[in-house]
Formats: sequence, structure tokens, C-alpha cells
Amino acid sequence: MNILTLNKIAACGTDRLGANYTVGDAVENPEGILVRSAAMHEMDFPSSLLAVARAGAGVNNIPLDRCSDAGIVVFNTPGANANAVKELVIAGLFLASRKVVPAIEWAATLKGKGAEVGKLVEKGKSQFAGPEILGKKLGVIGLGAIGIKVANAALALGMDVYGYDPYLSVDAAWSLSRSVHHAANMEQIFAECDYITIHVPLNDGTRGMVNADTIATMKDGVRILNFARGELVDSDSMLKALADGKVGCYVVDFPSDEMLGVENVVAIPHLGASTPESEDNCAMMAADEIKAYLEEGIIVNSVNFPAMEIARSTACRVCVLHKNVPNMVAQISAVISEVGVNIDTMTNRSKKDNAYTVLDVESVVADDVLAKIAAIDGVIRVRKI
Repeated sequence: MNILTLNKIAACGTDRLGANYTVGDAVENPEGILVRSAAMHEMDFPSSLLAVARAGAGVNNIPLDRCSDAGIVVFNTPGANANAVKELVIAGLFLASRKVVPAIEWAATLKGKGAEVGKLVEKGKSQFAGPEILGKKLGVIGLGAIGIKVANAALALGMDVYGYDPYLSVDAAWSLSRSVHHAANMEQIFAECDYITIHVPLNDGTRGMVNADTIATMKDGVRILNFARGELVDSDSMLKALADGKVGCYVVDFPSDEMLGVENVVAIPHLGASTPESEDNCAMMAADEIKAYLEEGIIVNSVNFPAMEIARSTACRVCVLHKNVPNMVAQISAVISEVGVNIDTMTNRSKKDNAYTVLDVESVVADDVLAKIAAIDGVIRVRKI
């Protein structure tokens, strides 16, 4: 099988694919694509393409609607970079409090003062004084893999932590410390917390969630950390709040032109996942996901199609990506039954508008049967493994 890489992917990941895969940045007619940050919105997809695996969590660089319409399963790697981001968020808490960055920049200006440096340091250091985080209230918005790690780590540092996530999964809840206060809504976090850190995906519902109206409900001097996506914060509102002193510091891992060089903005050049450990974890996870789908039809961590993790029960497996509409399963099984092929197991899952049906059958299905399934209204893609 052919796998196209659009960015450099760690060898510890691509090596997991095996000898029957051709992997590279000039591969033609790929069945799969491995990508990190490369923009794919203007890319023409070959008919051979079955899957895209993003070695990272965000998928804003991938045209999800186009992929869904073409029957291309898109994967991401949630949690693979969670520890790396968590560590930088914790660093961000100290950077926001202790004015470390401007202090270092000021100290650099003393170069060449010779024996006077010590005296100048003692005289000038008071301008960079800042509060400790011990006992302060931290609001964590979004309790996914990263948010939970941040909340637990902040507790260990002595902070009073509030968490909000209306979609908190059962598995995630098991990992969250009982000492984290459950916030009923974001408004509670906005009103009560000294520090606020955002860990939610960027979509139409979250874009600009920190804006003039929400900032107005926050404590004076609140410190805001954004290691999720820059567009979650309205830039004009943030600049005004910083100028007015309403926001004491804004730490952002997605700097934009208007945020650079602004007093009390700590602009970090997207370093959240920039550790060798994180890059390796993401590469291995992405490779495993794409391999499992191409070889077994297994879907884990897809953002556009439902999860389907079932062991194969026969030698032939038929995989059908389709729209989530009534009577689809009956139509698919009817085509199989018409040619006298027995279905050993059949599983169907749905995710919003899309669905996935997997049939393990007791004899090989001919290509003309697959063509009949493909002709059913609402079927997106059919293949046999």
C-alpha cells in the first residue's frame, strides 16, 4: 500500500506500517496520507485515497466535509501530545504571574554595565513582581486529555481548580481528581477564577468564546491562557481588555500579528506539542490508526466517521461508509443475501450524518455485488478486505 507523507513523520511511526507499505513525500496514488500541519484544503484527492491520519489533535488543516463526501476517513491522535501541552500550560501559569519574559528581556539590556549590573538588578527587579499561584483559583474550560492533566497538575501545585466540560466522557471522568470543583457553566468560571485556561476544539460554537461580553464578567486582572486555538479569543476584545487592565496577562501559543509586541502578552510560537516524545507518540498513534483501517476496516479516533473496533470473524470483510439514513442496513444486507452469501456478523455505527457498516461474510463477495451496494442511494464508499 502507498502512504503519502505531507510533513516529516517520525520514523518510529512509519516503521510500524510494515514492509508491504511504500511511504514517502512523493508517493503516487496513495491509499493513506500522514500529515501534521500541512494545509490540505486546496489539495486534489486521488480516487485511491481511503484515509488521512493527522499526527496531532486539531484537524483545521483538513477539509472534513470534502473527505466525508469522498468516503475518506480522517483520524487524529487525541492524547498523544497531552503531556507535552500540559507541561507548557503549567509553565504558562508561571509566565503569566511572575512577568518572567519581560524581566529576562530587561535583564538583557544591562549587558555591558559591568560591575553595576548587580546594583541595577536589585534596583529594577521590583517592577517585575508578581503573585504566586498557590491558593489561586484556576478555571479549566474543556476536560479532554489535556484539560484533565492540567487540572490535576494545578491541584498538585496548590491551586483551587474549577473544571467545566458539558461533554465530559466517563473514561475522562475517571482520570479527573475528585478535588476539582465541577463548574455548572462557563459563566461560573469567568466570574470566580483568577486564571482561566482554554482546552476546547475550534468550531462555530467556540470561535470567539472569549470576547468583550465574556471578559466583562471576569475578575479584574484575570490571567488567560490559550493553548488550544488562537481564534477562540477575539483579538480586538483581548487587546482592549489588556490596555484597560481588565486582563492582567494573556498567554497564547498561537501568536497573531496584532498580539506580537503587546505589553502583558506572552506569545509562544506554537510550542505546545513540540517535544520529541510528543512527535513520536503522535506518529506512532497515527500510523497504527491508518494501518488498522486499511487492513482491517477498524476505525479508532476518527473525526468524521464512527468508531468501529471489532475483531474479524471470517476471511472476507465488507466495509460500507454511508449516510446515516433509515433502511440502509436492510438494503445492504439484502444485496448480500440475494447472491446466497451468508453474513456471519454485521455491525453498524453512526456519527452525526455519517455511518459505517461492517459485514464479515463466509465467502468472498464478487466485485459486481460490491457495485450493487455502491449503487444504493446514500452509500459513499464500499470495499472488501
